[in-house]
Amino acid sequence: MTLDLGLLLVCILGVGFLAQWLAWRVRLPAILFLLLAGILMGPVAGVLNPDKLLGPLLFPVASLAVSVILFEGSLTLRFSELREIGGAVRGLVTYGAVIAVFMLGVAAHYFAGLSWEVALLFGALTCVTGPTVIAPMLRTVRPNARIANTLRWEGIVIDPLGALFGVLVYEAIVSRHQGHTIGVFLAVVASGVVVGLLAAWVLASLLRRQMIPEYLQNYGTLVAVVLAFSLSNAVTHESGLLTVTIMGIALGNMRDVHIDDILDFKENLTTLLVSTLFILLAARLSWPLPDGMLWSGIAIFLVAQLIVRPVTAVIASIGSALNWRERALIAWVAPRGIVAAAVSALFALKLEALGMPGAKALVPLVFILIIGTVVLQSATARPLARWLKVAEPDPAGVLIYGADQASRVVARALTDAGFHVIVADEQWDDIRQARMDGLKTFFGFPASSYAERHLDLTGIGRLLAMSIHRERNALACVYYRQEFGRGKVYRLGHEDGQTTGGRVQLGGDLGAPALFEEDMTHERFLERLAEGWRIKSTRLTTTFDWPNFIEQYGSPTVLLFGVEEKGALRVASVKRELEPRAGWTVIALVPPEATS
Repeated sequence: MTLDLGLLLVCILGVGFLAQWLAWRVRLPAILFLLLAGILMGPVAGVLNPDKLLGPLLFPVASLAVSVILFEGSLTLRFSELREIGGAVRGLVTYGAVIAVFMLGVAAHYFAGLSWEVALLFGALTCVTGPTVIAPMLRTVRPNARIANTLRWEGIVIDPLGALFGVLVYEAIVSRHQGHTIGVFLAVVASGVVVGLLAAWVLASLLRRQMIPEYLQNYGTLVAVVLAFSLSNAVTHESGLLTVTIMGIALGNMRDVHIDDILDFKENLTTLLVSTLFILLAARLSWPLPDGMLWSGIAIFLVAQLIVRPVTAVIASIGSALNWRERALIAWVAPRGIVAAAVSALFALKLEALGMPGAKALVPLVFILIIGTVVLQSATARPLARWLKVAEPDPAGVLIYGADQASRVVARALTDAGFHVIVADEQWDDIRQARMDGLKTFFGFPASSYAERHLDLTGIGRLLAMSIHRERNALACVYYRQEFGRGKVYRLGHEDGQTTGGRVQLGGDLGAPALFEEDMTHERFLERLAEGWRIKSTRLTTTFDWPNFIEQYGSPTVLLFGVEEKGALRVASVKRELEPRAGWTVIALVPPEATS
């Protein structure tokens, strides 16, 4: 069966989108569905043959795509954050990773018959987890804070470090295979480092001096990355991947360089590139696999799951505050992800061109390990966490989007009531004031890719969208409706959303029910605070019930929240009118005459 070239390219984009969407719906890493889609379209159905489709363009297209993926990943490594990680994470990403490389290499050598060179390259590529596979799994597993933070920080830090490690191992293999001396290898490394640092410095200087207009900064950065990659390869063969990795790390750690918008653009571009690239690379697999390859891959997967990860986790966590139950879950959870798949496929193409024995086995072995770890751990990690008694109960904490006065007083009331609250906003002045008020904060948009990596949602189960941005409130509600559930996201209305007709109101209704009462808006809430209204928290009894509370504080009182005797939080909204009972603690906005 053959399809028109243009239609086939569109189909690849569409299938990539559907795979990403399905991953979002079922809360699994997208790489699993992308690889399965490529296998179905390629060796199973026979409708996609990347070598025939792209011909001589396959290698350069894959190279440029991987260079952008590595640059985007390395941008997220901040040296300042390394001081925040605990001893267990530090062990996992340093000597623990080195131990994993050698153990995985030994398994690949003896089970798959790979040469020691290719086996060690396999180990270097597959010792890496990553935030794109860890984050969805943590949402499903919901382990306690120490486990979640350890696994999350491991993925963040080891993602770019693992890419750098894999590139260095690859450069060493190529230099040796081509008969080069150690001096040539060092020249490749030096070229990659120098060109990468120089490219980062030039781009940072242009951005600092505002010599590139804001609307061209994303475009200019993309051009700079592929240009640095190509020039470095021209200066010293095979140094381009190291160059873009060093460039990303350097640029991400420079002061006074605003790269948030660039990072957002690169993350969106990387999503497109990953979706397309993985389908193409998976479609190149031959099926059925060569004799013994499937069983070799399964054997390596079992060794990685049952031996390598437990050994590295135990050794890396020696002396840490983790107990044996927490170490056991960490020893089980280590899904492989984007870096392993993308870089291994590119290296396989290059090593095949060089005639390296065993190069064709690299991709299927890596893909089997990725699929095996993602499927097994996604299915078993949550029951294991419950059995080990390290899973969090249903999260009762609250994420409040918005840090202005209205959001801060609500956050303070919930915090005082004993709930875990995080206040998130892009406005630095408001975030700074929230921190001065003693609130836990996150500086950034909570529905961004950056937040997916860095916003710790352990113990958080509700969203109150209360920012001054009506459209962003709706976007956050849509995003977290899938995360927390349809009945756990709420929004505070705005005057313009209430009065401009159905077109504006529709987005809010689709996002979440309105908070508190029908006519309560963000503007009206602030007006009442300015008039002296205050939030009052009171425990009801049989002798002082809700009608007594209204009688004492006045009929204009607005009920905001109710806390049941067992500590469950109830949120007042237009779709859920609360009926406080004896034993509840009510949190209400009361008029000034009642508080005087």
